[in-house]
Amino acid sequence: MHYVKSKGILSANNGMNLYRGCSHGCIYCDSRSRCYHIEHAFEDIEVKENAVELLNKALRRKRKKCMIGTGSMTDPYIPLELELENTRKALFLIEQYGFGCTLITKSNRILRDIDLLKKINDKTKCVVQMTLTTFDEDLCRKIEPNVSTTRERFNVLKQLRDAGIPTVVWLCPILPFINDTKENIEGILDYCIEAKVYGVLSFGMGLTLREGNREYFYHQLDLLFPHLKEKYMQRYGNQYAIDSPNSAELMRLYHQKCEQNGIVHDNKQIFEYLNAFEEKRHDRQLSLFE
Repeated sequence: MHYVKSKGILSANNGMNLYRGCSHGCIYCDSRSRCYHIEHAFEDIEVKENAVELLNKALRRKRKKCMIGTGSMTDPYIPLELELENTRKALFLIEQYGFGCTLITKSNRILRDIDLLKKINDKTKCVVQMTLTTFDEDLCRKIEPNVSTTRERFNVLKQLRDAGIPTVVWLCPILPFINDTKENIEGILDYCIEAKVYGVLSFGMGLTLREGNREYFYHQLDLLFPHLKEKYMQRYGNQYAIDSPNSAELMRLYHQKCEQNGIVHDNKQIFEYLNAFEEKRHDRQLSLFE
């Protein structure tokens, strides 16, 4: 861990990253890509020491309420969050100022903050986005080694459902020759159905590889799946988009199963929902005698 001072906290789209780098160890992580200019070791978490102060100023200055997002680059619930509580402090400010919020995570540590998530959702809208890639628990521990397993994340989704907090699942990435099976997709979608998620995002059955994350991914394939790297290199070379040979069949399954169970599966519609600020009114109707 190391600290930096930041000049700003919110992007043009009102997203924020309180940390840079990650300790989850997911073998496919796109955030390792060199285009993001993380100059330090990826597991050496960069902490924006003035992030909460900057957020307070930014929210106070905003004239129009909106959704505030976090988690696109670094999971807001990495283990370090239990010590620093920057995500919790940020949620407190978001709730106090009356903004909406959406978070992307793979960790059951989010349940620590369910009190704040409920308060935000009571006033406006709070959506938790959860990534699910691998139904098989043993395989999940191999490709996402330092994070809550898929079963544990499913239990989080159910608790959020019971708390009235809407959820969205990212069904990605799907790794060719590893988890690109009908059984895997059906298992994850069955979890989504039971948890009553609002929507499931999919960008095709595959993953993306570019300079930085490609090298790390191939190194992990050598360690975990001997000889599979050679199969990737022969089939895909240095392609950015890596599609599963089963992509068409699995995408049909994904769309059909979501459609049959009332789960939104149009990416554009889901992102519109995530970005739409909704102010809830709890005014009671006055009686004739008031």
